[in-house]
Amino acid sequence: MSGSLSRAAAALLRWGRGAGGGGLRGPGVRRAGSGGGGGSSAEQLDALVKKDKVVVFLKGTPEQPQCGFSNAVVQILRLHGVRNYAAYNVLDDPQLRQGIKDYSNWPTIPQVYLNGEFVGGCDILLQMHQNGDLVEELKKLGIRSALLDEKKDQDSK
Repeated sequence: MSGSLSRAAAALLRWGRGAGGGGLRGPGVRRAGSGGGGGSSAEQLDALVKKDKVVVFLKGTPEQPQCGFSNAVVQILRLHGVRNYAAYNVLDDPQLRQGIKDYSNWPTIPQVYLNGEFVGGCDILLQMHQNGDLVEELKKLGIRSALLDEKKDQDSK
């Protein structure tokens, strides 16, 4: 990870620990099962990533991420006010963990899907957050970023 990207991720992680002190689970965040018994075929994974507008495969849960990169993804979604998404804990199912890597041809977790399309991992989502692309992608899904409301509030002061 580049120096500035690493610093930004660290800042997000610090922000997340200090903000509100509560759990990360917001209304609408669903802890999804591991994909329905007996392996993770491409068809099963295809159904999972297309089931919801925003789908995240992470280590741990949104309430208790088990790695810094998964935590950063949860925090970025939280910053944008994304509350309604499916989260799959790959630590619960080794077949799901490997299957999603094979499905996306992406070697790392977390993995983020928007409207059934693979976006990337923490580094990509962070970059999209920083350059404003995430606001636009969420808008395409009918999700208004909370950062737009925050900016409007600041502009009116």
